[in-house]
Amino acid sequence: MNKIWERLTRKASAQGLLDQDARLEPHMTTKDLLGLGLGMVVGTAIFTLPGIVAAEHSGPAVALSFLVGAIGAGLAALAYAETAAALPVAGSAFSWISVLFGEGFGWIAGWLMLAEYFLAITFVASGWSAYVQGFLGEFGFHLPSYLASGYNPKTGGFFDIFAAISIILVSLLLSRKIAGVNKLENVLVILKVAVVIMFIVVGLTAIHPANYHPFIPAHRPGTAFGGFTGILAGAAQVFVAYGGFDVIASNTAETKDPGKNMPRGIIGTLIIGSLLFVGVSLVLVGMFKYSTYAGNAEPSAWALRQTGHLLTANLLSVVAIVGIFASLIGTQLASSRLVYAFGRDGLLPRKLGKVNRKHNPANALLVVTIAAVLVGAMLPFTFLANLVSAGTLISFMFVSLGIYALRPREGRDLPVPKFRMPLYPVLPALSALVSFVIFWELSNDAKLLTLVWFIIGVLIYIFYGARHSKTADGEASQGGS
Repeated sequence: MNKIWERLTRKASAQGLLDQDARLEPHMTTKDLLGLGLGMVVGTAIFTLPGIVAAEHSGPAVALSFLVGAIGAGLAALAYAETAAALPVAGSAFSWISVLFGEGFGWIAGWLMLAEYFLAITFVASGWSAYVQGFLGEFGFHLPSYLASGYNPKTGGFFDIFAAISIILVSLLLSRKIAGVNKLENVLVILKVAVVIMFIVVGLTAIHPANYHPFIPAHRPGTAFGGFTGILAGAAQVFVAYGGFDVIASNTAETKDPGKNMPRGIIGTLIIGSLLFVGVSLVLVGMFKYSTYAGNAEPSAWALRQTGHLLTANLLSVVAIVGIFASLIGTQLASSRLVYAFGRDGLLPRKLGKVNRKHNPANALLVVTIAAVLVGAMLPFTFLANLVSAGTLISFMFVSLGIYALRPREGRDLPVPKFRMPLYPVLPALSALVSFVIFWELSNDAKLLTLVWFIIGVLIYIFYGARHSKTADGEASQGGS
């Protein structure tokens, strides 16, 4: 038992990780980080989830679900900002927890993050596919049902071909130098934000106040709809929207002056994204009764078409089709950096930690792409949203509690960051508690599959990672507390 505990708690060296990550090229500024974060936040989720969550959980109070989610994410964002500023290494929570609590705990945090990132790729790709099909449907083009969606016995869906194509195209883009990709991402994000604002302005002209009554529908016993239960269940599902700053944190090693730029990018993403989500949600449920959005993966464009704003609807669809690529860029970039970090530390085959002459972890990117195409294009959209939220919430809990291990080491063997989480020691515990409460409102399927993924991760660590890790070899270990 003592030997197992020693393996779990042997800590990685922050300096050792910094030295290895020197192979990655620091080039991102606050603007680039905001582009990455908002590319994720103002992506599939904002174009799809408000209608689905309103129909399934919270009714017109869907905006409150986003606000609850923003509070939970905001608390975690403060913890992420301090940790990223103090530990500017690739791998986000995986690397941080490895340094603060030990390799075994870091692996579990990273393994759960991998599920979050991986499923986020497929979630975003599925939303992109829905908008492509909706747009092409206006011109009479329809895919065979078995190629139109992930596995769905009711519709005959089996494999989402457009989702698979989008994943492959983004992978090809990311195989080039990342600095050029960031410029493209920033342009796409500006375009998307402009169209979201346009939707809000145009949609305000088609609002029917009666659709807001009752604003918080009565709870239906035995379901996750209505009342405070529905608001919390909705918040759990929309948490996928707040994974944007986790994507930012995964690129810390490639950021200029991370102590300054990381907090700005993380907190800025949260504030701007939350305002846009609340605006879209309020307009959407005001245009049509919330129940009409059930199962609709492109509610914003649909609502505009139904109110006669065909030009605006088609413009929104085109921007969603192009702009959701910005979300895919962020999620696939984050996924490849996490898998790279696993390989860098020896917890997965070390070839995954190799960097090519373009300063790109090409092997990690290839593995992420193949896995996402094979599995992701076969899973249904709403199922993916729940699973992504589970991984996001667990990461938030890990990082929030990590502040208690980080703060005593600041100024000793770790630098004092330029940004620190306020109201310590109360706020980190509150952050972890809020994330846990929202996590508990996820569907039982999501919690069960998260448990299965956790068990698989433990077995991989026991039989492979613990024996091959660089901390086990003494290459990156430390004895610090």
